[in-house]
Parts: sequence; C-alpha cells; structure tokens
Amino acid sequence: MPSTRDLRRRIQSIRGTAQITRAMQMVASSKMRKAQEAAITARPFAKMLYEIQRKVTTRPIEFRDPLLEVREVRKRAVILVAADKGLCGALNTNVFRMATEFDPASTIFITAGRKAAQFVAVTRRTLVAEFAYGDEPTYGEARAVANTAQEMFLNGEVDEVYLIATRFINTLQQEPVSMQILPVGSLKGLRIPAVEEIERVAADSSEYLFEPSPQAVISAFLPRWLSVFVYLVLLNAKASEQSARMVSMKNATEAAESLIEDLTLAYNRLRQGNITKELLEIAGGQAE
Repeated sequence: MPSTRDLRRRIQSIRGTAQITRAMQMVASSKMRKAQEAAITARPFAKMLYEIQRKVTTRPIEFRDPLLEVREVRKRAVILVAADKGLCGALNTNVFRMATEFDPASTIFITAGRKAAQFVAVTRRTLVAEFAYGDEPTYGEARAVANTAQEMFLNGEVDEVYLIATRFINTLQQEPVSMQILPVGSLKGLRIPAVEEIERVAADSSEYLFEPSPQAVISAFLPRWLSVFVYLVLLNAKASEQSARMVSMKNATEAAESLIEDLTLAYNRLRQGNITKELLEIAGGQAE
C-alpha cells in the first residue's frame, strides 16, 4: 500500500504533467484557429478548381498532354503528407496505415513532414525526396513537392503518382485519404476537398471556347492545377494536425485532472486513517 509521501509525490508529478499538456493545448488552439480558417477559406476555390479540371479533361477535345498519359504501371510514387511532430492522437498512424497498402518493391516515396520521412526510414521503404512545410503552408512549398512528382512522371521514372494525406472535416474529425493525382485524366480515390456534385459535372454538356487553342490552355493549366492542389492538401493537413493535437492535449489534461482528484481522495483517506490510528493509540496508552 503506498504511503502518504508516495501519493503526494505522484500528485505533484501528475500536476506538473497537466500544466504541460494544458500549455500545449493552448498553443495548439491558437494555431488551430488560423490553420482551420485557411483550410475552410480555400474550400470554394478548391471545389471550383476541381470542377474546371474535370470539365477540361473529360471533354471530347482534341489535345494531348504528357500529364494525361496513361501507361502500364511498373513503378509508382506516393506523396506522403504527415505532421512534423507527434502528440496528435492517431492522425499520423492512420495516414501511415494507408501507406503500408502499397507494395514497397514497386513504390517510391516523396514525403512532406518530418514524421512521414521517419516512417519511410523505419519501415525501410525507398525515399527519393523529403520536404518540410511550416505552420502556415505556402504555395512555394507545395510547388516544390508537385514539381518533383511531375518531373518523375514526365521522365518516365514512375507511371503513376498517389497522394496520401489527411482531409480536414472539423475540429473533432479528420479523415485520412489516398488519391491518384497523375496521370491527371484518370484521377482515382477520394479528393481533397470532396466534391459532392461529381455527377453534375460529368453530365454537363456545355461547349467551351479555348483561346488561343485547347492545347495551349490545357498545357498551361494542368501543371498549375497540380501545384495548387498540393497546396490545398497541405492546408488541410496542417488544419487536421493542429485540431488533432488540441483535442489530444485537452483529453490528456482532463485525464490528468481526474487522476489527481482520485489520488487526492486516496491521500486524504490514508491521512485520516493514520490520524485516527494515532488517536486510538494515544487513547489506549492513557487507559493503561
């Protein structure tokens, strides 16, 4: 049975941990608001951009672009987006679980985030490029990732490119997603952001006029679309990370406070029992 000294030390230790998790919760909460605002603000633009891409690539227009070339898949690349740090619940684990579904013998990885690079190294998969992105992702960071994947696809080093990341839904819900982004015309899997009106876009039979030509417009549009798409993915990933960390630290703080209450109650009972025992011993001595 623990002594009052042991209980007191344990209470002090847990109280110190609770102070740390509370501070981390406040920091994550502050960063979360800005990250969520950026991700939510980008949603209408992302939806419009996706609709334009689908309309352009599904119309019976005579044009050719190397980013649309469908080849027999011998080698694939996976862009793996994760957090720089842990303490964000199962966020990174859920993303890594999706990455393990790809055959390591025929898959190479491009990572964004320190934890993604560590996962590839620990699991002994092939890492060809490693990128970092800050608490406020920039278009330049996304373009570097997109250009690397695009060059590998155009050079024939890989035959398709997948992207695995986290889609931000709300503070309490983040969804790991896997999607094919190259070749562009055969996009598979979930999108970031999700587009609920896919059928309406596909059924649209409107005709469009391209100036100076469909080839010139589409060839200029697709590389920029790819960079902007990766940028939107990074915004979603950062909003998901900060939200998951805030919730995780909040739960840890509440668990520590609950444990402190239980230990304090046990400490008071043990202390009261010791006092009662001493009183009984004094009373017994006087009776003798």
